[in-house]
Amino acid sequence: MRGDVFTPRRVLLVLGCALVFVVCCGLATWQWQRFTSASGTIQNFGYVLLWPLFGVFPTFMWWRMARLNAQHRAAEAEASATTSATDPADAAGASGGAEPGAREDVAAVPAPRAVVPATRAVAHAPDIEDDEDEELAAYNRYLAELNARSERRAG
Repeated sequence: MRGDVFTPRRVLLVLGCALVFVVCCGLATWQWQRFTSASGTIQNFGYVLLWPLFGVFPTFMWWRMARLNAQHRAAEAEASATTSATDPADAAGASGGAEPGAREDVAAVPAPRAVVPATRAVAHAPDIEDDEDEELAAYNRYLAELNARSERRAG
């Protein structure tokens, strides 16, 4: 067992889960009282069943995240044990001379390129001629005119 069992974060998580459960059980009790009263409906009984589930849900999520983190740590430990067990010369040859300690299962990320500033569009909308379809040409002229208007407003 690790020594970091009672970290402040874990204590707050446990207290928060317990508080949510107590509040939700109180709401379930209140709904039970409403259900057993003269004006109670079946909807109140439904809430009697749902509120405890709402109260248990944060605890379930905390348990699930802890399990996933433990699986992730075990996979990382297995991966590091596998890479440290291989011969360093073989690892360098297999990865193409990559840096020591580089992960082989991650694709190489290319170096970032310089961003070229965009040039301003021409303020005048060119006439678009399309002999094949007059309706398409008219639509394209309309779009070009709208683009030119928005450029004039922006600039």
